[in-house]
Amino acid sequence: MLTLNSHPSGRHFLQIPGPTNVPDRVLRAIDQATIDHRGPEFGELGKAVLTGIKQVFQTESPVVIFPASGTGAWEAALVNTLSPGDRVLMVETGHFASLWRKLAGRLGLDVDCIEGDWRRPVDAGVIGARLADDAQHRIKAVCVVHNETSTGVTSDIAAVRAAIDQAGHPALLMVDTISSLGSIDYRHDEWGVDVTVAGSQKGLMLPPGLSFNAVGPRALAAAETARLPRSYWDWREMLGPNAKGYFPYTPSTNLLYGLHEALAMLAAEGLPQVFARHERHARATRLAVAGWGLELLSLDAAAHSPALTAVLMPDGHSADALRKVILDRFDMSLGQGLGKLSDRIFRIGHLGHFNDLTLCGTLAGVEMGLAAAGVPHRSGGLQAAMEYLTRAPERVAG
Repeated sequence: MLTLNSHPSGRHFLQIPGPTNVPDRVLRAIDQATIDHRGPEFGELGKAVLTGIKQVFQTESPVVIFPASGTGAWEAALVNTLSPGDRVLMVETGHFASLWRKLAGRLGLDVDCIEGDWRRPVDAGVIGARLADDAQHRIKAVCVVHNETSTGVTSDIAAVRAAIDQAGHPALLMVDTISSLGSIDYRHDEWGVDVTVAGSQKGLMLPPGLSFNAVGPRALAAAETARLPRSYWDWREMLGPNAKGYFPYTPSTNLLYGLHEALAMLAAEGLPQVFARHERHARATRLAVAGWGLELLSLDAAAHSPALTAVLMPDGHSADALRKVILDRFDMSLGQGLGKLSDRIFRIGHLGHFNDLTLCGTLAGVEMGLAAAGVPHRSGGLQAAMEYLTRAPERVAG
């Protein structure tokens, strides 16, 4: 039974890297009466969101929306394009890449995994070499995570596409953008991605509950011959009704209201400005970490994530104990370490509905928490971030 305890004054700081803070105007949009999902008003809503979401993926291809978490979108990407026993090449960049790998194995796919240390991005050269060695083209798909939420490491998808092309290999390219879509520049069409996976609860500024597949022409063709079982996830069942703004089963109507509002917010700010804002806040956060004398998990400066920052704890100190102090004392949630990083790192989310003062409050909470928990550090991280934010431009030119 849920116990309602007294709540501290003020607003809880939800600074995990997803689910992220939902803007009030999106909450108000969701808070409308549910309408007939077969009626004309819903058809207009459906057409608007199915068209608008393409702009965020930067694609002209169809985007399928499922009432599901990102895990459902992982499964949909695989079952619509592959057959039992097909080989897929996956790259272990972190916890979520590992989970996608496990899901593929459970579906009866033959998973060839490139192991990683969880501190570096995808190595496109290694992918290209594996494909070059696959003269019989047994590998049917390459699956990579664009922004690994568990590590704060972003991979170069354009480089992966170039490696596949250089190898002359026909494998499909599938990319997880669950924590990057709407936060980090991502170009489904330009980068030649066949299936892009995403979720609603991060850069799109919505509650959990919607997932997405952006589906390129080669993936649509593969769906005609794929033999993995599919019913709920079948793109073909979705695309017919989607053409008129409808769905083959009951959709998440009120979340679609929220998506409509979130897309309007992203369009009003402009995607280049959105991406610049995330880069700026990430830079300020990394300056704070350096000011505290702590170590980033991400080792490659070019791969530091604009959406979140993962911070290593000093030897002998517990990340979970620090997070508990910060939650209890300052009512702020930080991301925990996952998998083999459990209790070794904490993750600061700085994505979605976020501004300079939110970031300063977040970093203040971390700095106070480090002191309250007795974690060895230097003071001044917050000051370094504030000085950067004060002098750095808030908007990109043009």
